[in-house]
Amino acid sequence: MLINKVNLEKELISERKKFKSEMAILEDVKAIFAENEIERELIKQTLQEKSSTKTNQLKFDLLETDKIFHLEQIKKICIDYRFRFLDSSIFKNEIPEEAISKIRNLEKKHDTKLEGFKIVAPSKAFLLENYDDPLLFIPMGNDYFYLIHQWGNDMNSLRKWIVKPVKNISNFVITCVVVSLFLTVLTPSTELSKTVPMASLIIFLFIFKSIVAVTAYYFFMMGKNFNSEIWQRKYYNN
Repeated sequence: MLINKVNLEKELISERKKFKSEMAILEDVKAIFAENEIERELIKQTLQEKSSTKTNQLKFDLLETDKIFHLEQIKKICIDYRFRFLDSSIFKNEIPEEAISKIRNLEKKHDTKLEGFKIVAPSKAFLLENYDDPLLFIPMGNDYFYLIHQWGNDMNSLRKWIVKPVKNISNFVITCVVVSLFLTVLTPSTELSKTVPMASLIIFLFIFKSIVAVTAYYFFMMGKNFNSEIWQRKYYNN
């Protein structure tokens, strides 16, 4: 006696026909996609709007603790790497679809509408008033922020050291002193020392004054400022 083999796909299709017509199923799927698209567009619109929201109502038990950061920790990273921490409404680059999906999933999981989005990124990534490695946050209250998504390329490991001289006024002065000492050592002063007392010190002071004058003039005339001053400012020339 031969046993007929069963094609599971055909059986499944047969059961589906009993449940709903193909047209009805397609309409249901179409409605789901349309609803999904509307929700995504609303999220994009929220990201582009200014918001005064200081906190979002999230379910504590569903939070991932490794994504919770205090404002002081964010400030430290911004100052070290010369980044800014500003509203998503002035972020000029495109926010990836993956980030939109994460926001939508988070809203459904916590049964809430998220607002007050903040982004950590280089100054050039924002439409400042007068793209390297952005981070997208939402406020949780009490100066705590929840990291939703990170995108872009990995940051150059040398960036922290490249911008270290302009981290604050102390670093700027120390850098000028070190560079001046280095140039003083390279400057021949043997003959000058015979006729001018403390020739090396005079050369050092002259070089130091010149470096400070030139760099400070360029730095401030270009509307730049120290990392510790700009990390949360939305103005281009400050």
